[in-house]
Amino acid sequence: MSFIQTEFPGLIVFEPKVFGDERGYFFEAYNQQIFEAAGIHYNWVQDNQSSSVYGVIRGLHFQKGAYAQTKMVRCLHGTILDVVVDLRKDSPTFKKVYSIELSAENKKALIVPRGFAHGFSVLSEIAEVLYKCDNLYNKQSEGGLLYNDPELNINWQIETNQAIVSNKDLENSSWSNLSEDSFY
Repeated sequence: MSFIQTEFPGLIVFEPKVFGDERGYFFEAYNQQIFEAAGIHYNWVQDNQSSSVYGVIRGLHFQKGAYAQTKMVRCLHGTILDVVVDLRKDSPTFKKVYSIELSAENKKALIVPRGFAHGFSVLSEIAEVLYKCDNLYNKQSEGGLLYNDPELNINWQIETNQAIVSNKDLENSSWSNLSEDSFY
């Protein structure tokens, strides 16, 4: 297993050691002892899973205040472009965007600490995504950042006319309209 620290403090790519043979493969997607030995200490309390078709863009979502969540995101089937935006005011990467391709093939996971907006686009015909959270979801604390905000200029790798975005996500705030309580 390897943990790769990105330029974003606390944002880590996890690459499991995969054992494969003619039967298929096996790997530990999470092992508390190994994660803690690497200095990664989270108490996962909720798992979320979604299935989406090509062109779907979900996000950018976050939880505010005491309900902020660390997430560990994996793609179980297909391929996604996983995208985060740093909302931590004192971070050297504040307002910067990070993206990574997560797929069933590469088996990577992205560990997203509290204080990030998170979303993904589906690059394959279908994608199933699973993510662990270290805090329970709270509807009153949810926030959203507009996926196509021109200030962020995110390349979702989906043509505009093929993007499928929920009405709820289309109503997310632009960066310039985020409330002060959106920042961590």
